[in-house]
Amino acid sequence: MRGAGSAAAPAALVLLTAVTLAGFAASLLVGPAGLGLGESLRALVAGGPPGDAVTLIMREVRLPRALLGLMIGAGLGLAGAALQGFLRNPLAEPGLIGTSAAAALGAVIALQTGLAALHPAALPALALAGAAVSVGLILGLAGPRGGAFALILAGIAVSALAGALTALVLNLSPNPFAAAEIVFWTMGSLADRSWLHVALAAPMILAGGAVLTAQARALDALTLGEDAAAALGVNLPRLRLVLVLATAAVVGGATAVAGAIGFVGLVVPHLLRGIAGGRPGALLPLAALGGAALLLFADVAVRLIAPDRDLKLGVLTALLGAPFFLHLIWRMRGGRA
Repeated sequence: MRGAGSAAAPAALVLLTAVTLAGFAASLLVGPAGLGLGESLRALVAGGPPGDAVTLIMREVRLPRALLGLMIGAGLGLAGAALQGFLRNPLAEPGLIGTSAAAALGAVIALQTGLAALHPAALPALALAGAAVSVGLILGLAGPRGGAFALILAGIAVSALAGALTALVLNLSPNPFAAAEIVFWTMGSLADRSWLHVALAAPMILAGGAVLTAQARALDALTLGEDAAAALGVNLPRLRLVLVLATAAVVGGATAVAGAIGFVGLVVPHLLRGIAGGRPGALLPLAALGGAALLLFADVAVRLIAPDRDLKLGVLTALLGAPFFLHLIWRMRGGRA
């Protein structure tokens, strides 16, 4: 089984790369403006006269949105695969360590206090600050040598605290318009994102993704057990620290600019694990491509399903991911019976 899956991995990488590129192209070419294919490509590649509407749509609206979909999807898929490999739990996902909830709390504070209206970078900046605080709390709660169980408990505690504080802000909000804006933002979306959002998210997601990818060998060794991994030279406390920091960078950067987008980091690694032959290291690039493809096509779908109602991306991914999550739990329950 492991050998067959490993042999299929190169072909799967090629196929997923093609699907991701197709999703990126669809993200660029599909939208409510109803632009033609040739017109869109000319505006994107060659540009037009100053102030040309088609060029502005392609270069300032659709291209940043497509790049964010590519980066965020790849980052969430990669982070999910890395955490599942480290925790050796197929139900682990990037939000498990509490960073997304803490980043959302930072964004909510920016919206509620009015800082988000003063400067477009205020909201993602406070979201990143919330993610950074969550990392300190998680590492402090788990302890310098805490194991996987301690890390999970710390993440749950931070998520619960951040969620409670977010609910408190909503509950005490005197401005119904601010409360509505907070609710819609937390649903997750790539609409109306600009190059500023790309510039803020890209360093965090790319750096975190690179660090996670570099842990492939250590994650493979961990499948043999902690004692065997340590004998092979894997420093487990260092690996845990690196994974927490890198995952927080990816999830914090994604949440800061797009809100809460769930289930990508859970569903994609689980679907592709068989192709990787059970090797977490081989799963990392597959999950990155799969996450990017899923998020890009999901973002295209929200434009087509309800173009006049602004269907939120996070709502669609939850609708897709929740039934799969329930099916996965049911299968695990049946396996124990």
